[in-house]
Amino acid sequence: MTNCHDSFDVSHLPALPQLAGLAVVGTDTGVGKTVVAGAIARNLRSNGVRVEVFKPVATGCRRLAGMLVSEDAEFLSACADASLSLAEIAPLRFAAPAAPNVAARKQGADVDVQAILDGYCRLAQAVQAPWRDGDDKPACVVVEGVGGLLCPISDDFWVIHLMKMINLPLVIVARAGLGTINHTLLTLHAARCAGLEIAGVVINGYVADAANLGDEGIVMETNPQQISLLGNVPILAIVPHDPSTSVENATLGPDTTFAVSQANWQALASLSA
Repeated sequence: MTNCHDSFDVSHLPALPQLAGLAVVGTDTGVGKTVVAGAIARNLRSNGVRVEVFKPVATGCRRLAGMLVSEDAEFLSACADASLSLAEIAPLRFAAPAAPNVAARKQGADVDVQAILDGYCRLAQAVQAPWRDGDDKPACVVVEGVGGLLCPISDDFWVIHLMKMINLPLVIVARAGLGTINHTLLTLHAARCAGLEIAGVVINGYVADAANLGDEGIVMETNPQQISLLGNVPILAIVPHDPSTSVENATLGPDTTFAVSQANWQALASLSA
């Protein structure tokens, strides 16, 4: 793939704190990156790591008591047992289920990129502060993107720009079915063009009895190997469809939890194993 590390320049923007952790991005919208991000946060917490979560901008939010609330932020917060408020976890929130720059216009608002950067600095303060129980545990962040890497947050500030600034290893969440090879390889290409570190790929929504699904089953069974081989990237986990996992209900099912637990997230987040 082309070496184009000067793409998506962010040198004119203020430097952000460099933290231990992971950034979870999708090959597309609706691929399950919120579930995977939450499951990673829960896994780290269950292994004695302090975790703070961040969703820089959320769209498709609901109104509650006159405020916009992000369901994704609620799920991430519950999974991580986060100390930050929901408004701090998701500093920008819009009602329309669209790209943030479009959702903001529909709401008659501007995308305040500085609010995202300020929010990340607050996140850094939280993860570096003494833990509420006084225990000196290792600490990290899990950041979930919005849409794919090239999704515009504002017209001239995209998810990939933010990922360059926070400089966390990327966990790329991909669909299990048809079309995912192309989407995943394009995402890998964009990430490498930006000089981003790639931790690996998580395949989400795999059907356990794929062998009985005919042509669709063949695709699901062969996609992980194809992505790993053609993309020169590790497959960190293959997460099955799990009806007991629900972002809306803030629940992680046993199949999701087990599948995600197969990766060493502490090592990938630059923490001691």
